[in-house]
Amino acid sequence: MTAPQKTPKGFRLHIGLFGRRNVGKSSLLNAMTRQGVSIVSDTAGTTTDPVEKPMELLPIGPVLFIDTAGIDDTGSLGEMRVERTRKVFDRTDVGVIVAAEGVWGEFEEGILAQLQEREIPAIAVFNKIDLAEAPAEGVARLTEAKVPIVRTAAVDGLGLSELRQALIAQAPEEFINAPAILGDLIPPGELAVLVVPIDLEAPKGRLILPQVQSIRDVLDCDSYCMIVKERELRDALDRLKRPPAIVVTDSQAFLKVSADTPPEIPMTSFSILFARCKGDLAEFVRGARTIDKLKSGDKILIAEACSHHPIGEDIGRVKIPRWLTQYVGGDLQFDTVQGHDFPENLSDYQLVVHCGGCMWNRREMLTRTLRCRAAGVPITNYGVAIAFSLGIFARALSPFPAAMATATASDQ
Repeated sequence: MTAPQKTPKGFRLHIGLFGRRNVGKSSLLNAMTRQGVSIVSDTAGTTTDPVEKPMELLPIGPVLFIDTAGIDDTGSLGEMRVERTRKVFDRTDVGVIVAAEGVWGEFEEGILAQLQEREIPAIAVFNKIDLAEAPAEGVARLTEAKVPIVRTAAVDGLGLSELRQALIAQAPEEFINAPAILGDLIPPGELAVLVVPIDLEAPKGRLILPQVQSIRDVLDCDSYCMIVKERELRDALDRLKRPPAIVVTDSQAFLKVSADTPPEIPMTSFSILFARCKGDLAEFVRGARTIDKLKSGDKILIAEACSHHPIGEDIGRVKIPRWLTQYVGGDLQFDTVQGHDFPENLSDYQLVVHCGGCMWNRREMLTRTLRCRAAGVPITNYGVAIAFSLGIFARALSPFPAAMATATASDQ
C-alpha cells in the first residue's frame, strides 16, 4: 500500500489557510495534522513562505494543507510574502479563512471575495474562541452568504472535528469524481499500448509521473496495458491477436508512433491525456489552432509546472520552439517560466504553451487557463501544440470528438 505522503500533489485536495498574522493559522495546521509542521510563535509574521503538509483526511483521502503568511504583512519583505500568499489562491480547492479574537472585518471580507471570485468553496474559522466569541455581525454576514462557520481553539484541540466535517462537505465535486486519465477510453478487459521512450530526461530506474499515473488508471478501470519503446511498437502490434483499444505515446515520438500505428487504432499522447484530465482540452484545442496566425517576431510563453534541470534537447526549451518556428517559417521569441511563477501581464504574448501539469491539481491549471482567457491570450498544451505543428492534429485528437466539436463550435 502506497504511503499517504507519496501520493502526488496533483491528486490531493489543496486546502489553503488564509488570514491576518497571528490569528493561529499555524497552530490550526499543527493541530489538524497532529504534527509540528509550522513554527508557532506569539510574534506576528512567523510564517514567511507557504508551508505545505500532505496528509490523509478520511473519507476524502489525500489532501495538502497550505499554511500561508498573513496577508496583512507590511514592509518590502512583507509585500513579497503577501505576493507568494496570493499565488496560493490559484491552486486552492477549499479556502479556510481564519479569524481570531472576535474580529471579522473588511480584511476577512476581502479574502472571501477573492475566493468567491474564483468560485472556490470557503470556510470561516473563528479561532481562539476561548478568548473571544465570534462577532454577531460577522456570523450574520457569513450565514447570509451560506459560508460554513466553525469555532475552534487550536491549542486545546476544540472544534477540529467540526472543521474536518466542514472540509469534507465543501470538497468540490470534481475532486470527489476526478476526470479519468484513460479509463473512459478503454472498455474493461481491453488493452492499451503505452509507448514510453527512454531519453535523457527520464529518471534513472523509473518512469515519469504521467506514465505511472496512466498505468495505474488503466489498472483501476479493470483494463490492462503493454509498455513498449517507440522502436518496438510495430513488432508489438503485429504480435497481438486483436488490436488495442488505444495507443498512447510520449509527444516527442508522435511522428514515428503515428506512422507505425494503423489508422483504425485510436492514438494520442500522455500530454493530451493530461490536458483533458488537469485542464480544459477544448480550450487547448482552440489555442493550438491560433498557431496558424503566428508570424515572425511574435512572443510565446512556455510554462512548466515543475522545475527540472533542462538537457540539451529539452522538450519545452528546444524541441517545441524548433517545431513551432519551422511551422511558422519565421523567427519567434520564447520565454520560459517554471513552477508557480506566471507573469501578471500576459499581453505581450501571442500564445501560451503549457505542460501537462501532472504535478498540479486541476484547479491551478484551470486558473491559469482563465487568466489567459481574461487577457485575451490563447493557451494550449505541449502535446496539442506538438500534434498541430507536426501535422497530425486530427489523428492525435481523434479519441476526443467532444472536445474537438466544442472547440469548433466556439470558433464559429
